[in-house]
Amino acid sequence: MSSLTAKVSRTQAERTAESDARMLGAAVELICERGVDGTTLKDVGERAGYSRGLASYRFGNKAGLFCFIVRSIGEDWLRELGQAVGDQVGLNAILAATDAHYRFVLESADRIRAFYILWFHSIGPDPELKQVIANIHERRQRDVEAWIEGGIQDHSISENADIRATAEQFCAAIIGIVYQWLVTPDAHEQIRELHEGLKQQMVLALAAARRVA
Repeated sequence: MSSLTAKVSRTQAERTAESDARMLGAAVELICERGVDGTTLKDVGERAGYSRGLASYRFGNKAGLFCFIVRSIGEDWLRELGQAVGDQVGLNAILAATDAHYRFVLESADRIRAFYILWFHSIGPDPELKQVIANIHERRQRDVEAWIEGGIQDHSISENADIRATAEQFCAAIIGIVYQWLVTPDAHEQIRELHEGLKQQMVLALAAARRVA
């Protein structure tokens, strides 16, 4: 590949990344303002500053757009989570992840709101979005299970701990907290207390597991 061709390719990749970022931002705004049904591909393209047909060309249909949004924001969250947890395992990893989730809700409020609006929308008939959400949920639960397994391996958690049940409880609690936040987005103290309460639940659950040994 010539240097000129490489330069053109990089420029095209950069343009695609920029248009994706702008359309993601536009879609998040529209979902927060109008909801899922009120968000159209035409409006996403126009608000992003492009032709009305670009979003249709890029995503094909609304299901493709919604899957793109969920994947993009989900990857951002995973990067944030990875930085917060680092090499920690066991209870320390779970507590760090809970704190990171609370920060992410506060600092990326519109993106998180759009993400979870689509999360709950996936209960509907759209099989593609439903599968994307199911994959993200499964990946989250596997992460929590891995943290607990790590705690068992370093003996900070008893080998009798119920790994799957604890991970399911944690993931279900996170979704419940977010639903409450969607209903009362300005109740920041309540949302903080719910995160703190989840941390205490995990401390009690895993401390109880340690006492069994």
